[in-house]
Amino acid sequence: MTGSYCISVDAMGGDFGPRVTVAASSDALKRHPQLQILLVGQSDAIRNHLRRCRGKHLQRLEIVHADDVVAMNEKPSLALRNRRESSMWKSLELVAQGRAQACISAGNTGALMAMSRLVLGMLPGIERPAIVAAIPTLKGHSYMLDLGANIDSSAQQLLQFAIMGSVMVSAIDRRDRPLVGLLNVGSEDNKGTGCVREASRLIQGHGGLNFIGYLEGDDLFSGRADLVVCDGFVGNIALKSCEGLSKLLVRKVQGSFRRNPYRRLVALLATPILRELKRQLDPGRRNGATLLGLKGVVVKSHGGANRTYFGYAIDQALEEARLNVPALIADRVAVEVARCRSDGVDDVASHSKN
Repeated sequence: MTGSYCISVDAMGGDFGPRVTVAASSDALKRHPQLQILLVGQSDAIRNHLRRCRGKHLQRLEIVHADDVVAMNEKPSLALRNRRESSMWKSLELVAQGRAQACISAGNTGALMAMSRLVLGMLPGIERPAIVAAIPTLKGHSYMLDLGANIDSSAQQLLQFAIMGSVMVSAIDRRDRPLVGLLNVGSEDNKGTGCVREASRLIQGHGGLNFIGYLEGDDLFSGRADLVVCDGFVGNIALKSCEGLSKLLVRKVQGSFRRNPYRRLVALLATPILRELKRQLDPGRRNGATLLGLKGVVVKSHGGANRTYFGYAIDQALEEARLNVPALIADRVAVEVARCRSDGVDDVASHSKN
């Protein structure tokens, strides 16, 4: 097999398993001549779906057998103990062994998070991983983290999320100093919990971050910030609300145009505009949430992603592997740790307090 970048794909993960992951992997190999893919899972099931794919690009695909599968509703603690022969675990092991530069799974999010921490480990100076993904804005898109990896985060961890997210946005979107905002219930300094106010002070005092202050909920889609920082509880609710609202808007617009013959005629004339609006609001186009803070690239696809949407997650993983985002984050954190040691303090957050 030849290729500059190799990605391991948990072929059994998600609501549809190999039916989606195999076809999407074949499509990705066609799009990216330098990509090779390791499809991890039950080999008979994978081969059954590969029969529908044709082309020389399949020479860059290899099947790695795994007997077991992590169920979508399985408790992460049980998966961690009992699923070490699963397609998810083995996909992560391929990254840890250096055979792959990134891993993608549409499987159980909690299990993927727990396994990733154990198999790959955390980058030095980072306490917890954070899930980051793109959200639509009036200016295109911005990024938001954490989206559910950590239900409760300290001010120091929110600072670490801001550092990691800023490095990622700078690399992927090629922005020298991404604008960083902290999600809060108001823009005034005295608003929010003590943790959020302390996080604001830490981020603002960090010279390497381009902090613009608090963002309220109605700022999320304005494009004011390139990166929105929050804890996982708030971030997950905001993300799911965004996805639900997108679906509601599309259905409401479609329903309004079907009420009578005149409106159906108007809808026919407006079809290109409606199609473009649906495309822009479609959350599947931004499928692929990255687990930042790990010693390797791990991308979580939505469990219900179809062939096209899973392909977007593959593209995301390939781009992060090409840029080596974990190394960029590690380098940035190492600079901060060295600065802390020279000042006689313990970590990045402690340094920011002084």
